[in-house]
This record gives sequence, structure tokens and C-alpha cells, in this order.
Amino acid sequence: MKTLELFFFGIYPYIALIVCIVGCIIRYDREPYTWKAGSSQIMSKKDTRLANNLFHFGILGIIGGHFVGLLTPHGVYALLITSSQKQLLAMTAGGLAGLAVLAGLALMIRRRFKNPRVSKTSSFGDKAILIILIAQVILGLSSILVSSQHMDGHVMVALGHYFQSGLLLDTFGGYAGIADINFIYKLHIILGFTIILLVPFSRLAHAISAPVWYFFRNYQIVRTRNQQKNTAKHPASKEAL
Repeated sequence: MKTLELFFFGIYPYIALIVCIVGCIIRYDREPYTWKAGSSQIMSKKDTRLANNLFHFGILGIIGGHFVGLLTPHGVYALLITSSQKQLLAMTAGGLAGLAVLAGLALMIRRRFKNPRVSKTSSFGDKAILIILIAQVILGLSSILVSSQHMDGHVMVALGHYFQSGLLLDTFGGYAGIADINFIYKLHIILGFTIILLVPFSRLAHAISAPVWYFFRNYQIVRTRNQQKNTAKHPASKEAL
């Protein structure tokens, strides 16, 4: 095992996870008001909803698919489907979700860089994280093309074993099975852990405390200033009430 690969696949994953966990705790404790996505919709609404929907729905599918696909033991899913069938399912579902995220990120990047008002109020970190994310998505989609060259599912099994070994603090043992896989997979893994490492230092931190309750809240009543003035001048009669 080469020294560089020993670091990136044996040690770096734990460094990224520790930095992410400790960094998020410190940031939430010391700078709670920075724990947000920092919406720029007030600057420009063009393409905002479409880009956000494509990105968020796609990324939920990707994250869910990675968790289920990589962390489900081979013996469990083998009761239902074969390794080759699992690979085909991962390629299809992951491809669709990846294309949605790619389209969403492309719209976000165009807006973040090309819209003068949005660009001026965006930090270097806001722009950099979008570039890193789209690079990761491109690597993920590229890995689908690589996977299509070997449909027996053995690489998927090896990748699953690596990540499951990581949970047992044995990344070195798990790496033996992926030492010879295509470099696209390796870059995808390294950049993935890099994104995890960057979470406490970017707007990605808000994803950890996703406002799921938002979908179940009551509707908010919004009135314009003119409506409020008219209501004050012409209060509703008791009969109407």
C-alpha cells in the first residue's frame, strides 16, 4: 500500500469526521447565528426556486442512496437482489438524482457568479463550495460510466466492504479490496471526505439541523402595507365577523 493511499483511505476519513463533528459543535456553541444557509433570494429570485428544488431533492436521493447502498451488509440485500442488480439500481437511481443535482448546481453557480447583486454579497466560501460540490457530482456521474464497463457488481461489494470496515475502525483492512479500483472512484471518495471536513466552515453546516418541521407548520398570513392601511381605515363590521 502506497504511503499516500495509506493516508487518504486509512487516516484521512477519520480526520475529516473528527474535524466535522468537533468543528460543528464549536461553531454552534460560539457562533449560533452563523448556523444558516444565508439565503440570497432577497437579492434576486430568478431561478432560485427551480435551482433549490433540483439540488435539494436530488441531494437527498444521493445521500440516502449512498447510506443504504454502501452500509447495507451484502448478506442482507442478497436475500432480495443480486450484486449486479443492485449495481444497476444504483446506477439508474444515482444517475437521475445526480443529473438533478448537477442542473441545480449549474443554475446556482450561474446565479452566484453572473448576477451582480448576488455575486457582490457572496463570500469566497459561498462560491468555492459550489465549485467543489459540482466537481463531486461530475465525478459521481463519471463513475457511472466506469461502472457500466463491469456489471457484475464486484466493485460495489468492495466499496461497501470498505465503508462498513470504516465504521468498525478498520479502513486499512477494507482498503485492500479497493486498492485496484478505477481512480475515478478514489477521487470521488477523497473529495467526499473533503466535503465532510469543510462542513463546519461553510454554509453546508445548516444541513445537519435541517428544518424538517417547516413542512408541517401552519401557513403564515402575509399582508402588504396597503392592505394594512385599508384595514385600519375600513375595519370589518361586526356582522361580517
